[in-house]
Amino acid sequence: MADSAASATAPSPAGRRAQARTAVLWAALRTLLDAEGPRDVLDVGGGTGGFAVPIAELGHRVTVVDPSPDALAALERRAAEAGVPKEALRAVQGDLAGLLEQVEAGSVDLVLCHGVLEMADDPAVGLAAIAEVLRPGGVVSVLAANRTAAVVARALGGHFTEARRALTDPRGRFGAQDPLAARFSEDELTQLLNQVGLTVETVHGVRVFADLVPGALVEAEPHGPADLAALEAAVADRPEFRAVAGRLHLVARKSGIRGAD
Repeated sequence: MADSAASATAPSPAGRRAQARTAVLWAALRTLLDAEGPRDVLDVGGGTGGFAVPIAELGHRVTVVDPSPDALAALERRAAEAGVPKEALRAVQGDLAGLLEQVEAGSVDLVLCHGVLEMADDPAVGLAAIAEVLRPGGVVSVLAANRTAAVVARALGGHFTEARRALTDPRGRFGAQDPLAARFSEDELTQLLNQVGLTVETVHGVRVFADLVPGALVEAEPHGPADLAALEAAVADRPEFRAVAGRLHLVARKSGIRGAD
């Protein structure tokens, strides 16, 4: 499965590399989505529907909450082009901070929180809201920027002062020009999830190599994107590689027994 799973055309080079970057994440999500029948899925910050539309195509009911009206309009166009029924995908303008104003408590089986915590003013408050909207036994998929990866990337780029700052800053930022509000270690993410009653079940490193290898080198090989995706999958659950992954992916579950739909 990939972002453009329903597309009949071959992906562009950028698209093939994007698939390699998200292959580990999709494998984990497929395990969650295939576990049971149609589920209620919430994609916080889901933007133009790179995850939401393929998930809706699989028969799940998806709600996307995003602050950008332009992104939501693109999402609706993408869903229409893919033939997703209107009742299968709902677009709502909002953000993580106001999530409980947009989504009913205890109404969701799976929440995607990808690339959101690093932009949040208060990640702990946001995760508490996510825990609130989950049904008992529900699951959250968290993808967040890894502090260690930023240290490595800044150092490899020759920005040694910024690398040291990212290492020591309480929020993992490398300076005033840093576009992210925060980065996290695996322990920090686990603690945040545990504090709101969510138990981490799996952890994967995402984009261990994909953020470091130049795109031209990937495309130079006949099967470069596929081979890169296979390599990412091979190292995703190994702690020594996970430590330097561009993103950390944690799956955590809310306690309780999920009731019947």
